[in-house]
Amino acid sequence: MAFSLRAANLDDCKDIARMIMELAEYENLAEHVKVTQKDLEQDGFSNNPLFHGIIAEVPEQHKTKEGHTKIGYALYFYAYSSWSGRAIYMEELYVMPEFRGKGVGEALMSKVAQLGLAAGCHQLNFTVLNWNKPSVDFYLSQSCFDITARMGYHCLRCEGEALKHLAQL
Repeated sequence: MAFSLRAANLDDCKDIARMIMELAEYENLAEHVKVTQKDLEQDGFSNNPLFHGIIAEVPEQHKTKEGHTKIGYALYFYAYSSWSGRAIYMEELYVMPEFRGKGVGEALMSKVAQLGLAAGCHQLNFTVLNWNKPSVDFYLSQSCFDITARMGYHCLRCEGEALKHLAQL
């Protein structure tokens, strides 16, 4: 199947927002999505973007029954590891279900890795839900490892009222 990758642009935010919701619904976490198309436009395409994106798209003849040609994306940002220096964090990788197993996810992840290496990064970090066996298996097949299992680290979060409280200490 023919598809192409390119850097995301402002006009892609509507489709990125759509696919974010599709992923959240798959993960049974849709009620947690707060980001809007406007947030994506502002946060990703301002003078100091907080994230970058890659879009996977297919030619018109392969569009979805709903008319979509943008069928996947990866969002990423640059980070820093106090142990190994520059890092790239892949916030999300998503491919619409009917296009999975065709190399799109692998191509998106490879592109993020290429961009990280080009920027001098020494590691690619990301999270995956522990129950999402197809995704875990995919990432493991790409020579990634489970940092929780190998090193004992857990990804923790502080948000909402707890974040506000913490900021006031």
